[in-house]
Amino acid sequence: MGKESIRTDEAAPAAGAYSQATTDGDLVFTAGQVALTPDGDPLDSEPIEVQTERALENLEAVLEEAGTGLENVLKTTVFLADIDDFEAMNEVYAGYFDADPPARSAVQAGALPLGLAVEIEAVATRP
Repeated sequence: MGKESIRTDEAAPAAGAYSQATTDGDLVFTAGQVALTPDGDPLDSEPIEVQTERALENLEAVLEEAGTGLENVLKTTVFLADIDDFEAMNEVYAGYFDADPPARSAVQAGALPLGLAVEIEAVATRP
């Protein structure tokens, strides 16, 4: 089949030499999604809840462009600028993955792009 790059205008644009997601068949691997609007405006002054929601909306848009959705996510990795934001992030996150949630890792990162508070990447399957 071969590697396919995924791109949508419904999510934050790639800010470097990477694809929003890639696939080579049934699995979709997303880049980390942050709190950037589809126009590329950072929401760095917004609270963690708003940033988490925007990151997940970007993730959802990328997955939909790849022919899948949040319901098919197998694994996520959540990077937090401050691990003390975990509980607030998790409350928003749980609303997107309320039934049969994927496996997840959550770690504090030294820093995230553009001074943002959260970045979320995923591996999903295509139905």
